[in-house]
Amino acid sequence: MIDLTINSKGLKNNIERAKEMNIILPTIEQQIDPSKVPEMIKEKLTKVGMQDIDPLNLFRITWKNEQKDFGGLYHGPNYIVLPPELTGVKARIICMLGKWFPIGAHKVGAAFGCLVPPLVTGQFDSTYHKGAWPSTGNYCRGGAFNSALLGCHSIAILPEGMSRERFDWLEGVASEVIATPGSESNVKAIYDTVAELKAKDDVWVFNQFQEMGNYMWHYNVTANAISDAFEEIKGENGRFAGMAFCSGSAGTMGSGDRLKELYPTAKLGVGESLQCPTLLDNGFGDHRIEGIGDRHVPWIHNVKNTDMVIAIDDEDPVETLRLFNEPIGRAYLKEQGVDPELVDLLGYFGISGIANALCCIKMAKYYELDENDVVATVLTDSAAMYGSRIEELRARDGEYSHEKAAIDFHTHILGEKTDAMLELRYTDRKRIHNLKYYTWVEQQGKTAEELNALWYDQEGTWGAAAKAASKVDDLINEFNEATGLLKKL
Repeated sequence: MIDLTINSKGLKNNIERAKEMNIILPTIEQQIDPSKVPEMIKEKLTKVGMQDIDPLNLFRITWKNEQKDFGGLYHGPNYIVLPPELTGVKARIICMLGKWFPIGAHKVGAAFGCLVPPLVTGQFDSTYHKGAWPSTGNYCRGGAFNSALLGCHSIAILPEGMSRERFDWLEGVASEVIATPGSESNVKAIYDTVAELKAKDDVWVFNQFQEMGNYMWHYNVTANAISDAFEEIKGENGRFAGMAFCSGSAGTMGSGDRLKELYPTAKLGVGESLQCPTLLDNGFGDHRIEGIGDRHVPWIHNVKNTDMVIAIDDEDPVETLRLFNEPIGRAYLKEQGVDPELVDLLGYFGISGIANALCCIKMAKYYELDENDVVATVLTDSAAMYGSRIEELRARDGEYSHEKAAIDFHTHILGEKTDAMLELRYTDRKRIHNLKYYTWVEQQGKTAEELNALWYDQEGTWGAAAKAASKVDDLINEFNEATGLLKKL
């Protein structure tokens, strides 16, 4: 499923480019366990900022960065734990922090997983190809950042209705930016743009919705980070009960496949917006949960291994964003007994991160989880990408108040119910899987045989993608050996 065929000419060009720009590639094993990063790389990182356009920041594509904007190295996984005082459920909720990646979002890792296989095989020639990064939010930022580190031309593609902060950021990093019509739900417009770009010989499309490198990266890197976090906090009777992630590209869902292997009783939930319930009941619509995509089922979503669909009303994460970031909102949460230190960290939540946490709350209520249970999710980015959205809410609703904070907390967090959820039977999973046909076979050139293989040949498709990491690492090591740069450190 991940093509590792060598193109000698492209590989030679990539090696020469790496020599010129002093580019050393990290292995996936090092992203899982950064203690394996060479000491000389670590020494150089002490002089580099987290967001600098410096190839050394490829070695910061990990969940285990030190929480420093400049010169940081590594420690354990970055996460916070949400307690009952905030969530209203007995189970603890682990939230992995995307904030402490380069670009301030973990999508830079997914982009790396998509980019590195064709780079180290030479299929993608960094001296010839322009890299196109279709996205509904942070993935195109991650692709543009990685491309800039590698000296590659990047084309960022995202809906025109996404937050202003994303476009402002891209202006300084991406080579080109294409704003497609519509907003979060208009993935079809993105695919139409991709089809036009594919016709150009010098454009290489890194489509996160179908690239198994995205799945591979999360299966190996994100899953291990979540497991490490759980083992740190589980205590004597802790049980890993499950994980829930809004669909998006479905890359993060790949971590659930690995976590279900490590913790066989765990449940895997996929979230989406209630306003666009594609997975829940083949529905459609528009919504405001930026970064999660919809109106289609991503090729890389292993639906057969998914236990539950959870729909979130988009009003809940949007209003909670304001509660978490307005001073009056934070003061109110402290009054309600939420740990002040935790309240001060609520800026780690972007809109999709809040939606992910709400999915976990609904899952905990549905399965009646108790104080021994732990559920996990990820906070893809932080509130830094949504300041303009808070300004819009302020303009629409006026200044925040103690009363509004109370309403938001009790309605949009504590008031979450177990409605708009579906525990998936075999036939439900097959129905959702079959929806892939209309996007991927009819529109995107996949075959019915390939689609059936995703369902019937789990080991030959998903298993092969997960295990490809070791082969990719071998190619990365050969690439670094060919440049000779590691030996010169």
